[in-house]
Amino acid sequence: MSAFAFFGALELGLVYGLVALGVYLTFRVLDFPDLSVDGSFPMGAAVAATAIVAGINPWLATGMAIVAGSMTGWVTAFLAVRCGILHLLASILTMIAAFSINIRIMGRPNVALLGEETILTPFESIGDPMLIRPLVVGVLVLVAAMFIIRLLNSDFGLGLRATGVNARMVRAQGGSTSFYTYFGLALSNGFVGFAGALFAQTNSFADVTSGVGTIVVGLAAVILGQTLIPGRRIWVAVTAVIVGSVLYRLAVAFALSSGMFGLQASDLNLVTAVLVAVALIAPKMKAKYKAKQKLQQARTNKEVA
Repeated sequence: MSAFAFFGALELGLVYGLVALGVYLTFRVLDFPDLSVDGSFPMGAAVAATAIVAGINPWLATGMAIVAGSMTGWVTAFLAVRCGILHLLASILTMIAAFSINIRIMGRPNVALLGEETILTPFESIGDPMLIRPLVVGVLVLVAAMFIIRLLNSDFGLGLRATGVNARMVRAQGGSTSFYTYFGLALSNGFVGFAGALFAQTNSFADVTSGVGTIVVGLAAVILGQTLIPGRRIWVAVTAVIVGSVLYRLAVAFALSSGMFGLQASDLNLVTAVLVAVALIAPKMKAKYKAKQKLQQARTNKEVA
């Protein structure tokens, strides 16, 4: 794999690290299967790209993308909490609606950002853009990760985590599980919208189909990261999902660029499915292996006794 492909995969992995943080909040913390990230990711890209082309400051455009993503999550929460729609179905409805809204925002299926100023433009003059761009994205992801760690370790974060573990207990203590759900989904999709804005600015385009498979990539990052770096502490879990996102992208880039098993660029979805399947199976195989070892150790001890 060439240096260009390596740093490109590293940059993309860090961008999707924000998606992984959002997926971690919904699937792991809130225990809410949220598929609307497939809509909030391209929405963040669409809002940021359209705003930048219109002459708006890139940082302000990125902030607008975060707000747009948060609104997508809020709509999902509204359908699930207020309207009583099944969580999975509510997120699917939001994802479907977001597709048409994204086309409305851009006015066409895609928007090019070639020649436009982005949040990365001022930093590219410092040194080699191939090295500077992943560094800048990495700093932004680090700030987001520190925010998540600080939030989940606060008293409010404890209520947020308790909502996903035992909502009945939270209500018995006078907490509002509805508010935690609204906040959690809005924050999660805000991170995904942020990732979409960075994706558009790093790749110089926004496309209405760029969100297809985003939830699979996010889940792969969460599962892979927490399989390789297990731990119950918040900072360990947050670090794991970001590392998982980077490793996932590097693995895909290596598999496709090396021609391993005759793979081509068109096999990206196949590679993604295989990696997710392996990440799901690995923890179960590991648990069975440990259980077998314990059983053998117990039998050995019994024979010795």
